[in-house]
Amino acid sequence: MRLRPWHVIVVGGGCTGLATALDAAARGYRTLLVEQGDFAGGTSSRSTKLVHGGVRYLRQGQVQLVRSALRERRRLWRNAPHLVDNLPLIVPAYRWWERPWYGLGLKVYDALAGRRGLGRSRILGKRACRGLVSTLDGQGLRGGVLYHDGQFDDARLGWTLARTAANIGAVTVNYVEAVDLIEARGMVKGVKLRDVTGGREWVAFGAVVVNAAGPFADSLRRMDEPGEGPPVVLSRGAHIVVSSAFLPGDSAVLVPSTDDGRVLFAIPWHGHVVIGTTDVRVESPERDPAPSEEEIDYLIDHAGRYLTRPIGRSDILSAWAGLRALAGTGSQDTTAAISRDHSVSVSRRGLVTVAGGKWTTCRKVAQDTVDIAADVGGLSPTPSVTATLRLHGFSRRREVLDPWRVYGTDAAGIREIEAHSPQLARLMHPSLPYRLSQAAWAARSEMAVRLEDVLARRTRALFLNARAALAAAPDVAAVMAAELGRSDDWADEEVRSFTTIAKRYVPS
Repeated sequence: MRLRPWHVIVVGGGCTGLATALDAAARGYRTLLVEQGDFAGGTSSRSTKLVHGGVRYLRQGQVQLVRSALRERRRLWRNAPHLVDNLPLIVPAYRWWERPWYGLGLKVYDALAGRRGLGRSRILGKRACRGLVSTLDGQGLRGGVLYHDGQFDDARLGWTLARTAANIGAVTVNYVEAVDLIEARGMVKGVKLRDVTGGREWVAFGAVVVNAAGPFADSLRRMDEPGEGPPVVLSRGAHIVVSSAFLPGDSAVLVPSTDDGRVLFAIPWHGHVVIGTTDVRVESPERDPAPSEEEIDYLIDHAGRYLTRPIGRSDILSAWAGLRALAGTGSQDTTAAISRDHSVSVSRRGLVTVAGGKWTTCRKVAQDTVDIAADVGGLSPTPSVTATLRLHGFSRRREVLDPWRVYGTDAAGIREIEAHSPQLARLMHPSLPYRLSQAAWAARSEMAVRLEDVLARRTRALFLNARAALAAAPDVAAVMAAELGRSDDWADEEVRSFTTIAKRYVPS
C-alpha cells in the first residue's frame, strides 16, 4: 500500500464501487478500492444480464430515468463492444389491445433513444413472432412487438472495470474488509482494513471515503452515525437457467406485466436461457442469497404460460438470486414500485454513501458520486472522462464467439497458455463452454484466488450449470493450485468449500 494518503477510498467492489473507483482514478485522484469478497461477488454478478433503458419505467412515468439509461446504454456499447451485444426482444400480445399498446410504448422508447438506439422496434404478426421464437405459445397469440436492448456478462464487466481502473493507477484489492472508520478532526478520513484471507489489519487514510457497499451499505453507515441517512431498501431477484432447447434462437422474450404486475424475461445467454426475475422485499442482507421454493415455482409457472415446452425442476441447470440495494423511503409495499435511480448522501462526518442505480447507469452514478466526493474531500475539481473511456480488452470484433469474446484483446494471452500447455486447451466439462486455460489465466492475470472466483465469475460455469461446475471443480482447483503455488490440501479444501456453495444453486 502507498504510504501517502489516498484522495478517494471506495468501499465496495460491486458495479457502483468499481465504476466509482474507475471514475476517480481517471480524473487523476489517488484511488483505493477495497472489496470484502471478490469483485462483483454479490448482486453485480446476479443481474438479468441486460443493458437497458427500462421499458417498464415508462409505464411508471420515469421518462428522465429511461432517457438517461438509454444514453448510458449506448456509451457502454461503444466503450466495451467485446462485452455488450445487441439483443432483440419479443413482447408477445395475447389480448387485442396489447400489440398496439406495446407498439406505441416501444416507439416512445425508440424516440427517447434517438440516434443512440440499437435498432428500431416493429410490429409483428403471429407467424413472424413464432418465426423468431419457435417455442412461443401460439394459442391465442395475436402477434407482438420486436425491439432492441443490450446484453452483457455482468461479472466479466465487473472484472473489466477493476482492471481498467488499475491500468490508470487505482489500487483495487479483493478479500479486504473495512472493519471500522477512522476519524480525524471530527471527519471520516480513512478506514481500518482487514485481510480476509490472512487476518492482517492496517489503516488507510484518505481525503474522502465512499460507501458503495450495496446491500451492506447500512453496515458501514452504522459505523459512522447509527440510524442516520436514507435507508437502503433490499429486494431479492431470483433467476433460473435452462437449456437453449426451451428458447432456441437469438431472441429474448419479455412479458412486461404478469398477473401480479412483475416483469418476466426469458433470455438466451452463453448458449443457455436465463428466466427471471422475481422482486421480493427482504429485511436484511445475505452473503449468498438463494431463491425460495416459491420464487422457483413462480418462474416455472409463469414461463410455462408463454413457452410451449413446460419446465420441470429437473430441467433447471442452475438457480440463483441477488439482492438489489434500492434508494427508497422504505414506505413502499412492494420493491417493484421503487425506482432504480440512485441517491448520493453525505453524513455529518463526511462519509459519502451511494445507493440505488443499476449496471446500465453505473458510469453516471459513479460520475455523480465522485463529483460530490471530490467536493467533500476538498480535491481539485476535475471533470469526469469516462463517457468516452475505452475499457480494458476493447475490441470491435463482435463476431468472436464464446469463450473468447468477453476477453477482447486478452484472448491472445489465453491462447498463448494453450500453446505452451496443450493439456489446458480441453473443456472444464462437456456441458460447459469453458477451458482449463481460462482457469490458469484467471489465477495468473485476473486476481482469482478462490475456486469460486473462477467457476462463478471469471467464467460463469456455476450460473450456467451448477452440476457441471461441481464436476469440473477438482480439475479447475488443480490448475489454480499449480498457478498459485498452492498444495494439494489447498485444492481439496477449495473443492469442499465450493461444493457447499454450489449446492445452493441446485434446486431440490
